[in-house]
Amino acid sequence: MSSEETPRNWRFLTNHTQVLLAIARDPDVRLRDVAHDVGITERAAQRILADLVRAGYIDRQRHGRRNRYLINPHAHMRHPAQEGQEIRALLELFATDGPIQG
Repeated sequence: MSSEETPRNWRFLTNHTQVLLAIARDPDVRLRDVAHDVGITERAAQRILADLVRAGYIDRQRHGRRNRYLINPHAHMRHPAQEGQEIRALLELFATDGPIQG
């Protein structure tokens, strides 16, 4: 099999997108469960969540010993090709439990 025929491991949606979607499905989800569902380490999930919080896509609220995550659906996509597009469109494309709030 030539190098052109070798299958490469790539995905259409990044791990950042997968973490965002996991949190959209369950705002009370544990990062351990997000990591498992996305197929990444818990530490990688923590780094991605920190990126999303820092960029204003997610707000983390403490509820007792747990966290609750609120997504800002009006935050804009980062890639120049989607400039001005809110992440709401992405979230609604993959929503499984009805419309996105916010």
